[in-house]
Amino acid sequence: MNTNVNDSSSNAHEKIMGELKSVIKDAESLLKNTENQASEGFKSARAKFELTLSNAKRELSDLEENVVDKVKEAAHTTDEYVKGHPWNSVGLGACVGLLVGLLAARK
Repeated sequence: MNTNVNDSSSNAHEKIMGELKSVIKDAESLLKNTENQASEGFKSARAKFELTLSNAKRELSDLEENVVDKVKEAAHTTDEYVKGHPWNSVGLGACVGLLVGLLAARK
């Protein structure tokens, strides 16, 4: 059950990260395609956009690193608990299995 929640969370995280990376890639492509625009206002807006894009890439990288660290920490904590309390873990698994079986049998 916990694995299913972690998988779901991981899939959502990967989807969001993929979409953000795609937006950053598209923004970089837009910047590259507009290099030859000459107006002063456009150059100023472009420079501001480049700074914002750079900050977004850095923050995305920091966020990704933070999430990976938290997932590793949670996995380590779970592993230690299961090793320290194996019968509690077996009992919890049996209870969850019983509940799922009862709910499935009702339908």
